This record gives sequence, C-alpha cells and structure tokens, in this order.
Amino acid sequence: MSTAQSSAPVIGIIGGSGIYEIEGLRNTRWRAISTPFGDPSDELHFGDLNGQEVVFLPRHGRGHKRSPTDLNYRANICALKMAGATEIISLSACGSLREDLAPGTFVIADQFIDRTFARVKSFFEPGLVAHVSMAHPTCGRLSDAVAAAARASNIPYVLGGTYLAMEGPQFSTLAESNLYRSWGAAIIGMTNMPEAKLAREAELCYATVGMVTDYDCWHEDHGAVTVEQVIHVLLANAGKAKSLVQAVVPSLSTRKALCPKGCHHALDNAIITAPGARDPAVVRKLSPICSRVVPS
Repeated sequence: MSTAQSSAPVIGIIGGSGIYEIEGLRNTRWRAISTPFGDPSDELHFGDLNGQEVVFLPRHGRGHKRSPTDLNYRANICALKMAGATEIISLSACGSLREDLAPGTFVIADQFIDRTFARVKSFFEPGLVAHVSMAHPTCGRLSDAVAAAARASNIPYVLGGTYLAMEGPQFSTLAESNLYRSWGAAIIGMTNMPEAKLAREAELCYATVGMVTDYDCWHEDHGAVTVEQVIHVLLANAGKAKSLVQAVVPSLSTRKALCPKGCHHALDNAIITAPGARDPAVVRKLSPICSRVVPS
C-alpha cells in the first residue's frame, strides 16, 4: 500500500451505523491488522474502485458490536495509517440541530465541538509530547470533493457546519439539545471525536459526512428520538452513502502531490519533547504515526 508521502493516494473509508461494507470494490480481501494501541473495530476490507485503492473499516464492527464509547479510536486510525491510507472519509449517522437540516440530509461538517469525556484523545503520551493544530479540523480539499460527488449523485447536502460530539450512548436530554442549538451546532453525533483529532495527528486528510437520521429531541413536532425512527432513515441514508463513495473515490485518484492544505505535514512543528528527553520505547510505539518526523 502507498503512504501519504508517495504520489498515489489510498482512500480510507470509515463506515458508521448501517454501513458495514462498500459495494463495487474489486480484488477484495479482509485482513486483520494489529496496532501498538490494540485491535481496531474489525478487520480492514481492501479493494479497488475504478482502479483507486480503497481501505474500508466498519467503525462499530460488522453487526454493530461496539458502542461509541467502547470504540478503540486510536487503533482504528492507526490501522488505517498502517494499511496505507492517505485520506479518510468518515461516514456517520447523526441528529439535526437545525430546522433546515431535515432527515436524509448529508452534512459535510467543517468544525467540531468535543463534549466527549471517556476516551483517549491523542496518540502521544509522556515521553513524546505533541500539539497539533485543530483550528480547521477537516480537510477542505477532501470536503469539496465529497460535496461535488454528493451534488453529482443528487444527494441533498450542506457543505459546512459544526458537529457536536457527545459521549453517548444515550441520546440527548431536551435541555442539552437546546443548549447545543444555542451554541450554533448544526448536527450531533457520538463518533467523530476523537476520530478527527487522531486523524490529524496521523497526518491523514479527514472529511466527515454527517448523515441526518432525526431532529434529536428539540423539535416540537418530532418527539423523542427512538432507535426505530433512526434505523428507518439510517437504512435509506446507507444506500445514498454507498452511491456517494462510488462517486467520490475515483475523483480523488488524480492527486499527484501532498495535500495543499497541509494535512500530510501536520506534525512538522508539533513535536515539543526535546530529542534527548524522548522515551525510546514511546518513540517505537508511536512509529506508525510519527516516523516521518521522529525516527525510531
């Protein structure tokens, strides 16, 4: 597989609720990958789509075996990096916090508010400390490509919007839902944090597609969210998501240089631990993530 430093992109796809496989892949194979951070949610599915290399990971595992809090986010991102992925398109079911974002709408988020609290949020640890910028947490180049593919596929979408990441697995209280609306958040979900932060640390382009299934619980005509309601829309969204992937992946095969947004060089000025103070064991552990800037 390729790396971000080579000319050929490899597209990583993370499938959320309802998306446990990618249709249309050729030369496919499932392969287990172990990482220094443990095992990812499932085996990775390798293949190609119109000649473009793709690596797919079902975020919750096939059959939806893991809740958002229980996911090993570090292993998921590290496994994709070790598999050669250079960019990641994240597909996630979410709730809407705005009247104009009806169920069935795809929101290509460009900002996050992280309200999760029970997850490890960085690859780095004592012995090797780093601080990456999250001012612009998604890749604008990748997001624009996803938007173009949604438009070509006649999928209702919005480019831009803030994703509120909550811990879960319970849905919001009405007070919480109204609070998040007052903050200007567009959608609410449980899985994109710390996923986006870890993708940045791993120097991977990252774009997220929030697939709206419901109006959370704030909408007076919508009522409380139930799993039955979510699943009904989720299944329809899953079909559109597969069409979106089939449209966007071939369009990404023409990249001949590293991402102009700087995603592939996110660690250039991020490592703060002095060379003499770095723990060799930690450096070795983090080598799949940062060997480009910190030789082991």
